Amino acid sequence: MANKKKLSAKESEELLNTLKARFEKNMTRHKGLEWATIQTKLIAPAGGEKLWSLNEMEKTGGEPDVVGYDKKTGEFIFIDCSAESPKGRRSICYDHEALEARKEHKPENSAIQMASDMGIEILTEEQYRDLQKLGIFDIKTSSWVKTPADIRKLGGAIFCDRRYNTVFMYHNGAESYYAARGFRGSLKV
Repeated sequence: MANKKKLSAKESEELLNTLKARFEKNMTRHKGLEWATIQTKLIAPAGGEKLWSLNEMEKTGGEPDVVGYDKKTGEFIFIDCSAESPKGRRSICYDHEALEARKEHKPENSAIQMASDMGIEILTEEQYRDLQKLGIFDIKTSSWVKTPADIRKLGGAIFCDRRYNTVFMYHNGAESYYAARGFRGSLKV
């Protein structure tokens, strides 16, 4: 049986071309970084599953792009840079516990479970705010962000958006879901 988390050569090539074009189009997001170095890391044997995760981000409308480099780990940081919360990840509650708590009208999935299935991390509030320094995101949608355990323990979850040229952080019941709320993810490669 083939590894489900591996792309074919053709899929890999198409994804790399898409990522390269986005990288070159948005150079202000990754000053000082070179695509050739990133691509080398992506096509290395260890990059196979990461490439699969980036493809999942792309398939769900995330438009992943490189936004930084972690000097401690030597990894490049990809984050969903779609203008609005990724369309293929909306209408979901926060986590599995919230999904199970709903008695009726359950959403299909949760942000935390989808991120885990995709092999990515949901953004923290800090990462979300840093992303907003690179462009204008979520002016019509909102995105769940990693919720502190003390808030989640009380049944809540947090999400962010951008309105009036300002980034806002809000709270909601973790079991809530809306057509305009999804989540953004990050992946280190």
